Amino acid sequence: MSSAPGLAPLALEPAGGEDLDAVMDVMTRAFDDQFGEAWTRAQCAGILPMSGVWLTLAKLGGEPVGFSLMRHVATEAELLLIAVAPEARGRGVGGALLRHFVESARARGCSRLLLEVRDGNDAVELYGRHQFRIEGRRSKYYRGADGRLFDALTMSRDA
Repeated sequence: MSSAPGLAPLALEPAGGEDLDAVMDVMTRAFDDQFGEAWTRAQCAGILPMSGVWLTLAKLGGEPVGFSLMRHVATEAELLLIAVAPEARGRGVGGALLRHFVESARARGCSRLLLEVRDGNDAVELYGRHQFRIEGRRSKYYRGADGRLFDALTMSRDA
């Protein structure tokens, strides 16, 4: 993948447990504690070895600036996590990771794509531009650092 002239090229690379330091660094910078969306290192490490799970690392100029964590079961694929470091936002990283999720899911034979996002998250707009539609709501799903609760939206699209 490339970027606009004058900007560092964007590369999407398969990743694994050896990349957890980079993943956790991006996640810490990308997710605000007030919403309770980030995963712990143990959660990430625990799901990576499971069947059907794959991780992609986005790099600009060789530096990790984003990632996506996905899984597929039968003909469905789910975007479990996607994050872009604040300094890389607006540079197409999130869109590239989302397109890669769609393409990878299709290549795995999936026909339906799912994700979940906090209501009010700016990413809802990105998902809508990529044909994801809201199909449900999970009331009080996320718990922020201060104990506040936030709804989650479930979204889906055909692969």
